Amino acid sequence: MVGKKRAHLSLSFLFGLAMPAHSAVILQYHHVSETLPPVTSISKETFKQHLAFLKNNGFNVIGLDKLFTSLRQGHSLPDKTVAITFDDGYDNNFDAAAPILKEYGFPYTIFVNPQLIDEHKSYVMTWAQLRKLSKEGAIIASHSSQHDYLHEKRPGENDEQWRVRIRADLTNAQKRIAEEIGHNYPWVAFPYGEYNKALQHLLNEMAVIGIGQQSGAVDTTTDWTAVPRYPASGIYANIDTLKYKLTSAAFPLKSVEYEDTVTDNKEPILTLNFKDKPFHQSQFACYVSGQGQAKTEWLSETEVKVYTTTPLPKGRSRYNCTSPMKDSPARYFWYSQQWLVQ
Repeated sequence: MVGKKRAHLSLSFLFGLAMPAHSAVILQYHHVSETLPPVTSISKETFKQHLAFLKNNGFNVIGLDKLFTSLRQGHSLPDKTVAITFDDGYDNNFDAAAPILKEYGFPYTIFVNPQLIDEHKSYVMTWAQLRKLSKEGAIIASHSSQHDYLHEKRPGENDEQWRVRIRADLTNAQKRIAEEIGHNYPWVAFPYGEYNKALQHLLNEMAVIGIGQQSGAVDTTTDWTAVPRYPASGIYANIDTLKYKLTSAAFPLKSVEYEDTVTDNKEPILTLNFKDKPFHQSQFACYVSGQGQAKTEWLSETEVKVYTTTPLPKGRSRYNCTSPMKDSPARYFWYSQQWLVQ
């Protein structure tokens, strides 16, 4: 999406450009380790590089609570606002990540599974460790009770039984965090980043914010049952590509239409409806993970259909849509739609 030659030419002025007043970026990490699975890991040195980049380039790193409150109330955010998050509550977050974050004075959020902590799983932090981080300013929030696939029904389970079970799972997770940590945020980071419309409807009923793993910036038009984050570990840890995501903005969307994220349709259709188009239509492009460019068909001046003509494989796939901004062509609008083909 961003050629190396163009990247080299544009970096000299990229970070002097103002971000839209209502735009922000959320980063997602898992492990900070050199020995654990590389797909979800980042080394301490690379993690330090990320934080140094944020500090040296004037990014406004704030807590996820402040970011959500500002955007949901329609308030402006300072330029280049970023929030840092971790999924799963691994013990290396305490040993490796927390000291580095403390050194830089950056707030952050850790999404944990209370049942796994209560079962004393060896690979996650203890409540005592989480309390210590909380006292130092970390937010501890829900990643569900035990990291189940929240959208999946159990054998023989009907829709209502699923709703009762998932409601209890999310409620109990928040309750345990409140009991152990003393604060309670109505959020859940989806295990594996997976969700469907039934889960989104349930979150709306519960007034819970759902947080995914699909890439993209956030703004006042964000769907609060499927908040995007940029993964920043593994293949996504390269600062030369991450820096473009850090200055990205959300497309000004009026609505997003699709059948469902979890589907047996191997050629799902996504329709984006824009409030306006602060980008050139000719530069708007979408990509299918692992396949190259997607098909786009403009249905009107502000409505575009996105689809693939090559069937998606089983498992997770994405459509990633981007476009340079008219007024700041070195910066990009960004939207990602996740699919789980069954």
